[in-house]
Amino acid sequence: MFIQTESTPNPATLKFLPGQTVLSAGTADFPSKDSAHASPLAEKIFEVNGVTGVFLGHDFVTVTKDDGTEWDHMKPSILGMIMEHFQSGAPVLAAEGVAPSGHADHTGEDGDIVEQIKELLDTRVRPAVAQDGGDITFHGFERGVVYLHMQGACAGCPSSTVTLKMGIENLLRHYIPEVTEVRPIDL
Repeated sequence: MFIQTESTPNPATLKFLPGQTVLSAGTADFPSKDSAHASPLAEKIFEVNGVTGVFLGHDFVTVTKDDGTEWDHMKPSILGMIMEHFQSGAPVLAAEGVAPSGHADHTGEDGDIVEQIKELLDTRVRPAVAQDGGDITFHGFERGVVYLHMQGACAGCPSSTVTLKMGIENLLRHYIPEVTEVRPIDL
């Protein structure tokens, strides 16, 4: 098994590509060691000193580190954990599983607008941010403001504000006049 790595716009995050499907549908975000119980793979990766987050996508694993640890010291251990996991045949998600993360449900009068927002996110935004090892999901829409949850490499990325304001906000405002602003939300 050969695992490739790619840098992301977030210097604290590295993208690992194992050359096979990680999750067949959706994504799974584990922003802390305590949240990783639902994924044997994420639990293994959190055993490496300095790991602060694990994000699973269709064909990649994104790992976030603390500021005090260098990638040169962590990368071989993480590669070993990922390789060992996939060679063992163990599931990526535990038997009880994790619902693939995605857009929040929306009930209310703006249903048509929310569907347009979700469609644009799914077709134009999410594929692009997945390339960088992250994901952005819809969290809410209220009085013209779209609330988005940033995950993986997008969470804490120095360029995330620019991505939100200059990229996503401009895109949504162009296609959906009811959108006036885009804001990040931490869960």
